[in-house]
Amino acid sequence: MLVPASSIAQLRERFSWQIPSTMNMAGLCCTRHADERDRPALILADEGRTVGFRELERRVSKLAHVMAAHGVGRGDRVAILLDQQLDTVTAHLATNKLGAISLPLFRLFGPDALQHRLADSGARLLLTDDAGAERIAPLRSGLPALATVLVTGDALETLLGRAKDSFAAEARDSEDPAFLIYTSGTSGQPKGALHAQRVLFGHLPGVQMPHEFFPQAGDRFWTPADWAWIGGLLDVLLPSLFFGIPVVASRLDRFDPEKAAWLMAQHGVRNSFLPPTALKMMRNAGIDARAAGVSIRSIGSGGERLGDEVLDWAKRSFGVTVNEFYGQTECNLVVANIASLATPRPESMGMAVPGHEVAIIDDDGNELPYGTPGSIAVRRPDPVMFLGYWNNEEATSAKYRGDWLVTGDAGTMDEDGFLTYLGREDDLISSSGYRIGPAEVEACLMRHEAVTMCAVVGVPDAVRGERVKAFIVLRDGIEPDDGLANDIREFVRRRLAAHEYPREIEFLPSLPMTTTGKIRRMDLRDRTCFSMRNARQ
Repeated sequence: MLVPASSIAQLRERFSWQIPSTMNMAGLCCTRHADERDRPALILADEGRTVGFRELERRVSKLAHVMAAHGVGRGDRVAILLDQQLDTVTAHLATNKLGAISLPLFRLFGPDALQHRLADSGARLLLTDDAGAERIAPLRSGLPALATVLVTGDALETLLGRAKDSFAAEARDSEDPAFLIYTSGTSGQPKGALHAQRVLFGHLPGVQMPHEFFPQAGDRFWTPADWAWIGGLLDVLLPSLFFGIPVVASRLDRFDPEKAAWLMAQHGVRNSFLPPTALKMMRNAGIDARAAGVSIRSIGSGGERLGDEVLDWAKRSFGVTVNEFYGQTECNLVVANIASLATPRPESMGMAVPGHEVAIIDDDGNELPYGTPGSIAVRRPDPVMFLGYWNNEEATSAKYRGDWLVTGDAGTMDEDGFLTYLGREDDLISSSGYRIGPAEVEACLMRHEAVTMCAVVGVPDAVRGERVKAFIVLRDGIEPDDGLANDIREFVRRRLAAHEYPREIEFLPSLPMTTTGKIRRMDLRDRTCFSMRNARQ
């Protein structure tokens, strides 16, 4: 864990990993706090009540007994298809007490996505609500391993009412598997990233750094990010409970900027992970967070690059600097900003979090000179790093170049260790011999007064190899036309370079997104290629 420091150098000097060889995550995140009768664990905003650690511990133990009675044991996969609610937390901790493996699932998943994850993982038990049970029912015949579906509500409460409220969890080896979290699938079939018990400790410095030495007295965390995403589960929920900090839970079927500001003010939220899409929507809605009563201490954001315009707005609205961070499902929260020690640099996502070695490497695994674009990589061993892909040794092996885990993202690093994200390596655009990162062009586009969302891709060009194309969502009340497109093109050309401006612009009402709020650029490329084929016919 991080020790308070007055400089980045001192922060690194004082840091050391302290990871026990054996552990039980349920004990660390709940049981050890349960002796304090009134210590709050969860603030259930929709129900208007608070759940203390003691109540949570008893419910976790009861559910562990219920799941054990249905045959769940060490190594079994337990799927959790629920939103931000009490039983989501209960299920993860009960699964851990049993030595089983949690499999979080998004409520937004369609039948194909659910079928793939449940079948590929061989999940033995699923905990869901009535709506989830209805969606799973038609899939059951193709899921022979799924022996039990538990549904929240009266039936589950009856089972819990009969169960004992204590369950002695065994200590687990820190390398034992704990979570199976599937990649978001921006391209190709999602793979299951298997994480060990140690992943909780691996996340802690990456949570503490962007949240300015979290926890502090009075801290209270909320995120609109689904707890089925590693960002909601391990950037917020479990680290907060580990530190004994209450988490606000709210079922937001879709993100509502006004409701988000109200919720943060109403429940005294002091810390928040706000994904870039959420911040952009709040900016577009004209939210003045401080005027709405929000009194925030720290905001972290990651998943897509924010850009200076959004960061400047957030500083005015919330009164704090948003600390951007970086990671991925396989190796999360390894880069972050901490504004109190080092002023964030334009377009940079931060520097390596203490305890993690991050570098820019070439195709042979050699570190590149400062400022040279290459692959963002993390050296192993690292406690936040995954064990491997579920039943896919070939894909696991391909993830590494020697001892470097290759993220698949392109970036640069400056002399002071600040990293800049250029985009997914397969998203980089090769035009007239230049390599163009879409993130830089998107950040420039976002500064145009008419643009509310955008995505940049490379499309085939007979002369240049590829040309830059921008898909743009306009602010409410602005109508697209050729004059506006030309103005936007010129806006970028004046600020970047002649080879980087979007020669082609398409206006859309919305952009295709993954369930974790990332833009599906593959869909946009496919859309363009399909249109080009039709035009030739």
